[in-house]
Amino acid sequence: MNYDKNTIYITGIARANNTDPITVMYNCFFLGVIVNRESGIIVDITCNTISNVTTDFIRSILVGYNLGKDLEKMINEVHERFLGTAQKALVVALKDAYNKFLIERKKHNKE
Repeated sequence: MNYDKNTIYITGIARANNTDPITVMYNCFFLGVIVNRESGIIVDITCNTISNVTTDFIRSILVGYNLGKDLEKMINEVHERFLGTAQKALVVALKDAYNKFLIERKKHNKE
């Protein structure tokens, strides 16, 4: 897939539950967010889940939200719809990506 030149790639990292297969295989939960730099809209998502179906489901939950404005809405939807063992790790990784996006936005706006 090709992404517009106005998109940026941001990562969020979190520790998953010790019993989660993600921790056994990867040692942490990783969330990659491709976002439009100006609008904040999430264009695509990737993460290191064990199953492609899980990654696709997480993508279906988060794509289309505004990373800079919709954090609470995304967290609420994750709590309502994603009941996997990595739920807490997904929320922490999402918050990490959100914080990095805000830092990047401030830095970019100063230029």
